[in-house]
Amino acid sequence: MNAIERVTNAIARKPVDRIPLGFYAVDCDTVEKVLGRPSLMRNKVEIQLALWYGRRDEVAEKLKKDTVEFYRKIDCADIILAKEAQILPPKNYTPEMPEKLPDDNYRMKDGRIFKAVAEHNDVQCIHDPRPAKQYSVSDFEDKKPPVPPDPSQFEVFDHMVAQLGKERYIASSASLNIMPMIGGMEEGLMMYALQPEVIEASNRQSVSHEREIDQYRIRNGTHGVLVENDMGGTNGPLISPDMFRELCFPYMKERVSSIKRYRSQVILHSCGKTIPLIDMFIEAGIDCYQSLQTTAGMDVGMLKEKFGSKLSFWGGVPVEQLIAGTPDDVRKSVRYAIEKGPNGSGFILGPSHSIAKNTKYENFMAMLDEYVKIRDKI
Repeated sequence: MNAIERVTNAIARKPVDRIPLGFYAVDCDTVEKVLGRPSLMRNKVEIQLALWYGRRDEVAEKLKKDTVEFYRKIDCADIILAKEAQILPPKNYTPEMPEKLPDDNYRMKDGRIFKAVAEHNDVQCIHDPRPAKQYSVSDFEDKKPPVPPDPSQFEVFDHMVAQLGKERYIASSASLNIMPMIGGMEEGLMMYALQPEVIEASNRQSVSHEREIDQYRIRNGTHGVLVENDMGGTNGPLISPDMFRELCFPYMKERVSSIKRYRSQVILHSCGKTIPLIDMFIEAGIDCYQSLQTTAGMDVGMLKEKFGSKLSFWGGVPVEQLIAGTPDDVRKSVRYAIEKGPNGSGFILGPSHSIAKNTKYENFMAMLDEYVKIRDKI
């Protein structure tokens, strides 16, 4: 059984020859240790600066080289997502070159100030002088069809698929966005209670637009589709299950149905404790749930026991252990996940989120080593 067959069967909860492995994403510091050189893979700061200052083609060539070489070296990974081979601006785009300020700050033409934080591998907006917008249903009633993306935006991803797609399961990315946070988290959550009609208008527009874009985002040569929408916090869903069913679920079901015109398997990435929503994820047509946040009570054994007859799961190794734990901690988590997760099939081993910045390299390697030792023990 090759990696494509193995992952396809695992997601479909059919027999596999061994437990598959995959990562949601791998940040640049781990990539650089594997490759033995600097890399732009998931280096959000360096990529953003390069794109701001017009070095788009340089970014594309480096990412094409590094994504393929990384996964050639990490040959035990059966499934690859699009996270490292990101969508870029189109060729010949006109970059907005910000004004460089002290302390790694950058001011855009509209007055926003962004701070590059290498330690956290992020570029954050720290000042936005634009007036707060008051949203209404009319803001989401634009009937114009969406503009198709330029094919060059998928240059890196298409290269990765051409090089690795015949030997690994590769998932395209499509937009979900059925739990929008309009105007930011705080304002967005208030809107569910005070302006539910705006939430539904946003979802109607999103579903309509994304249905037209799927044909471009779901790339040839891929085997499944990843959708993302964080719907929970550490203690539970961001909104009540009843509110989710009324305002979000119909649009989730419609989006998944639309995506399945192109691929039969849809993987959901959602952080937080979403247990009260999982039956609706299943009803909407989700095939595999990725990002099992162990710190939020998303224990793989419990999830498999409760939902495993209808849904596959991907995760099991806490990202917190990869960053702050010991190799022994990580090995124990791998063994626990492989003991509790498979139940015949329906399980992919991986971290609870990404291989995040500041992951200890010895912990990453311990995860791989322990997995290879026991992956056949289904």
